[in-house]
Amino acid sequence: MIVRIIADVLIAIGAIFALAGTIGILKMPDTFSRMQASTCIPTLGMLGAMLGALLIAIFVKADAGAAVKIAVIGLMILVTNPLGSHAIAKGAYKAGVRPEKKMETDDLGRDLYD
Repeated sequence: MIVRIIADVLIAIGAIFALAGTIGILKMPDTFSRMQASTCIPTLGMLGAMLGALLIAIFVKADAGAAVKIAVIGLMILVTNPLGSHAIAKGAYKAGVRPEKKMETDDLGRDLYD
């Protein structure tokens, strides 16, 4: 019973983070800020939902196959979200997209054009 409550709370926290990421996409001013909101926050949301689903699969359902699938899917999302975001940001920068405000440092520009 207590495991189910903890799992439900984790899933709810994951849903709240996913909602915050969606709102961030709508409210952020430029491409790079939107990318931050669409990558980091939903990844945290996925972690909460994945941990909750993992608890349910292991302790409530006692299904090792489902637990392995959930863990592999979570691991793949943890690896591919940052990599995809970095590739999109680099492509946008190369295409000439710049933030609205002046950047303090421009490490990507230094790496690309030096």
